Order: sequence, then C-alpha cells, then structure tokens
Amino acid sequence: MFLFTVTKPGLRQAGALALCAVCLCGTVAAAVHFSGGAVTASAAVVPGIETTQDIGTYFTGYGFDTDLASAAVDKVKIPKKWDDSFAAFNQIVQESGLDLADYKGKTVEKWTVLCPQLSTGDHDTYCVLLVYKAKAVGAYLLQKPSGEVTGLITAAKADAEAASEEETVEISADAYPEE
Repeated sequence: MFLFTVTKPGLRQAGALALCAVCLCGTVAAAVHFSGGAVTASAAVVPGIETTQDIGTYFTGYGFDTDLASAAVDKVKIPKKWDDSFAAFNQIVQESGLDLADYKGKTVEKWTVLCPQLSTGDHDTYCVLLVYKAKAVGAYLLQKPSGEVTGLITAAKADAEAASEEETVEISADAYPEE
C-alpha cells in the first residue's frame, strides 16, 4: 500500500508543471500546423557535434557534400592573445555565424573532412569544424597545399554562381531556322 500526501505548495508545483507541459505541446502543435508539417534543416539545428555524421550534417546545411571516410580530428589551442592575422582568421570564421573570441586559451577539437565538390586535381578542399564540448565554435574551408582559408558563406555563394553559369547554355543564331 502506498500513501501519497500532497501539500498546497506541492500541488501548486505539480499544477504549474502540467500547465507548462500543455503550453509546450500546444506551441509545438501550432508550429507544425502552420508550417504545413515541413521542417527545414539548417546547420544551426545540430544540437551537439559528437560523431563524424554530425560533422557531415553540419556542412550539408551549408550545401557542401563531404567524404566522411576522410574525417580526421586533432586538438588545437585557440591563442589567448591574437595578432592581426588571427583576428582576420576569426572574421572568416564569423561568416558561418560563429566566433572564437569566447574560446581564447581553450583547447578545441579540429575536425577535418574532404569536400570533393570543391576539390580539383591541383588542390584539395577540406571542411574544417572547430568543436568545444560538443558545440561548434568555428567553421571554415581549407585548401591544401596552399593553406588558403575561406569562409563558408563566401564559398557557398561562389559554388552557387559557378553552378548557375554551368547551367547557362548559349545557342548560336545559326541554330534557329530563318523564315
């Protein structure tokens, strides 16, 4: 036999918890109803970066395909004092909506995966994600062997422009019959 005693403060807490749960369920139901049941994914939705698949999902949100078999992880330390070159590097990282300023002096994981769609015979392009405690704190593209660093938004725009140019086909005037 179990005896359960509810006092006024306990009853109030239980009622408040039930009310919050009902409000949360109503909000989710309304969001699904008004969005037509479709939920769009973006890179910012990734709750935690813990696996190689999470890295791939992050970069897919920016439109980059990655070769997860090439994934490598290293530990790097964000410097406490920044010179002009590191401040410029942080500006490139900020294109992806992230900022390294809060992580000065911290050691982060540096995940590197090959991006085949941007690689050519002359160079390979790698998607790089900096992760601190399962949270993405920095992202950029790295070309090897040159070492050139590019922001994700700049590279995505350039890739989209290149794709649209490839789709444009010129037809000469000789192809049309004359009347």
